[in-house]
Amino acid sequence: MATWKNDPDHSHLGFVVRHLMITDINGRFADVDIDLEVANDDLSDAVFSMTAKAASIDTHVHARDEHLRSADFFDVTQHQDLTFQSSAVHLGAERAGTITGILEMRGVSREVTFAITASDRITNPFNNKETQSFSITGEVNRSDFGIGPNIPAAIVSDRVRVAANFEVSPA
Repeated sequence: MATWKNDPDHSHLGFVVRHLMITDINGRFADVDIDLEVANDDLSDAVFSMTAKAASIDTHVHARDEHLRSADFFDVTQHQDLTFQSSAVHLGAERAGTITGILEMRGVSREVTFAITASDRITNPFNNKETQSFSITGEVNRSDFGIGPNIPAAIVSDRVRVAANFEVSPA
């Protein structure tokens, strides 16, 4: 098994929620670490581990970010990390498929399945390292994780769309 790590400059963990049933609000977690343990080129044995610092939430509005860090939502003083640990990766011929694993937010762990697409592996011309990228998309319900339990879905949607894009190279 080889360990691959994400390149923070080419990695993004974002989300979208609906506000007041009118507009989409985009955000991200700025501090994200992703490890990939893998031996097979087809990724059949791949294990992804992700840790995002909850306090690094960024929606480009300081007051909103502070509210999201509070006990009303992520409670970052008590729950500093969001984590994901994959249990299965299934890719088809087009290098697209599913990734299943345990997502933990605010101390609540749930099994989730997202769509995943993998690029071909290339040699990065800037650092001569073997590099591969991944795109992961899906949805979670914030209420399943105890996030914003007193905030009605009419104000902030329960459904949260997730999108992660990242590059990894051998550590």
